[in-house]
Amino acid sequence: MTRAFNVIIEKDKDGYFVATVPSLRGCHTQAKTQDELMIRTQEAIELCLEVEDEAPENEFIGIQRLAVNI
Repeated sequence: MTRAFNVIIEKDKDGYFVATVPSLRGCHTQAKTQDELMIRTQEAIELCLEVEDEAPENEFIGIQRLAVNI
């Protein structure tokens, strides 16, 4: 069975790419390149699914940018 997951990718201050899978609690990883990040993200998803007791209940809706005066 094939399942698709949304992945949020950010770049941290040290230049590493960081991936988070919002629908899988605690599922994230990092790598120096985007290609390596995708490999590691797939591995992280597989590991998270192995330990999940049930299917994820959160549905990814989207990302909203919000400006805040500080």
